[in-house]
Amino acid sequence: MSGVWVFKNGVLRLVENPAAECSSSRRKVLVHSPSKEVITSYAALERKLLSLGWERYYDDPDLLQFHKRSTVHLISLPKDFNKFKSMHMYDIVVKNRNMFEVQDMQC
Repeated sequence: MSGVWVFKNGVLRLVENPAAECSSSRRKVLVHSPSKEVITSYAALERKLLSLGWERYYDDPDLLQFHKRSTVHLISLPKDFNKFKSMHMYDIVVKNRNMFEVQDMQC
């Protein structure tokens, strides 16, 4: 029996071909381009957005929202970082050209 033991969501299981499993899921990550920092939390993302002139909105308790005064853009994100999906990442990339990019997560 060969493979890699993986602990995920409180469950330990044996993955016999981890490379194949990784390529099938192809999770995405948001990367701050100038620093090459992978955004792993909303706190890290908020620091980057605030430094780019975005302001935090507190109108909706179910969303994390940012607005940039000089534009009509609004970034709306789910409160739970675990629900932060690639569509939210691409929204950030489009509204902050050359500052962020979406990449495949390295396994």
